[in-house]
Amino acid sequence: MWQKVIIKRKELGYSNYKLSMLTGIPESTLRSYKKGVEPSFKNMCKIADALKVDIGYFRR
Repeated sequence: MWQKVIIKRKELGYSNYKLSMLTGIPESTLRSYKKGVEPSFKNMCKIADALKVDIGYFRR
């Protein structure tokens, strides 16, 4: 799932910093997700909004 976030983030040209600013999620939390920590549904909704995708995009 997180691999899709990384791909979409790069497609949009967003750095981790920009994603953090758009979502209000600390960069350290985003890094923990990359390492395998499961994000909350609330945070995944914020990330989906920032990446301009439906939340279902991450489940495909």
